[in-house]
Amino acid sequence: MKLDFQHIQSAHCENGVTTSLLRHHGVNQINEPLAFGIGSGLFFIYIPFIKINNGPAISFRTAPGLIFKRTCKALEIPVERKKFRSKAEAEKVLQACLKAGQPVGCQVGVYYLTYFPKEYRFHFNAHNLIVFGKEDDNYLISDPVMEVATSLSSYELERVRFAKGAFAPRGQLYYPKEKRIVTTEQIKKGIRTGIKRNIRDMLHAHGNIAGISGIRYTAKRIRRWRDKLGLQKAGSYLAQLVRMQEEIGTGGGGFRFIYAAFLQQAYEYHGLDELAEISKEFTKSGDIWRSAAVQAAGIYKGRLGSQSDFNTMSDFLYQSAEIEKQAFIALSKIKWPA
Repeated sequence: MKLDFQHIQSAHCENGVTTSLLRHHGVNQINEPLAFGIGSGLFFIYIPFIKINNGPAISFRTAPGLIFKRTCKALEIPVERKKFRSKAEAEKVLQACLKAGQPVGCQVGVYYLTYFPKEYRFHFNAHNLIVFGKEDDNYLISDPVMEVATSLSSYELERVRFAKGAFAPRGQLYYPKEKRIVTTEQIKKGIRTGIKRNIRDMLHAHGNIAGISGIRYTAKRIRRWRDKLGLQKAGSYLAQLVRMQEEIGTGGGGFRFIYAAFLQQAYEYHGLDELAEISKEFTKSGDIWRSAAVQAAGIYKGRLGSQSDFNTMSDFLYQSAEIEKQAFIALSKIKWPA
């Protein structure tokens, strides 16, 4: 049982799943930057009271599932999403979808993904992939971050679908319920909505741990980590930031580059010069995030370690926060055509 499904490699898992599932349903205009931007995927949050892999919870993207949900809603495509208490029921529904010719997106844990290199496997339960068939006891898998389609045994797939810990997926699967014709006007409206929502999320998030305030809050704490936590633990916290930034979801620099590409496409749809100019600012921010990742890795691996090195790391975050703040303010001032 193998569906006629095209594997598409992407930089980020949920962008890729969203793009692939929608293209399978005939929405050929969609691509990774558009899915990310319409879905308002750009975000930042630092949650010190939640620990993952012995480090604070840090995310550079919106909550799992929202990119797919928001993009489909903007394009007026109804979706189906299910979670399960029973593994048997989850298996039953998955097989029913495949028999009906419906590939499905699944939220899974990374730690037991056997086709991932061992150094990329850790306890992270917000990865996304597509199941598009079954041959004997092996499910056919389109994981957007992989170059080619792969497979997991029934046991292996069940294990990652029901991974334990923070953000446990509980067998979650999702898919578009029907095919719809998507117009250029819907894409244009989705772009506007996605940008306005991202302005809200980054400039006006509640509290001091999310959005631009969250980046600054993290920068401030990094300056204190060496003295407060000790060099080893502070280094492991920075390793957590790098892991969430670069190894899972292309979070720091990568997401900024994807958002820059989205604004370039927004310019092509709307013809507003401001969009093309603001796009360049997110590329600048992406470059700084990448420099921050190199600095953090140097501290973790012991090549760096002075207070000055932590201050430099902190400064990178302050710089990115200011660039992104000004970029979102500029986006908020755009006069959209009626």
